Amino acid sequence: MAQITRPIRPTEVEQERPASGVLDLGAPVVESVTLMSGQRELIIRHGTETYRLRVTASNKLILTK
Repeated sequence: MAQITRPIRPTEVEQERPASGVLDLGAPVVESVTLMSGQRELIIRHGTETYRLRVTASNKLILTK
């Protein structure tokens, strides 16, 4: 059976992609730990609407209205 190996040099697409795997679209980056300030829940006001951002037990972020 033939062994498949990765090229030594990354492709152009891999070079453009940050290490996190998310494409850089020029948007500001905020670390969740900074945003949450050590809390598990955060209230966000957007105009007249209120949203709740919380960290789940499995360490995922959920945004609800």
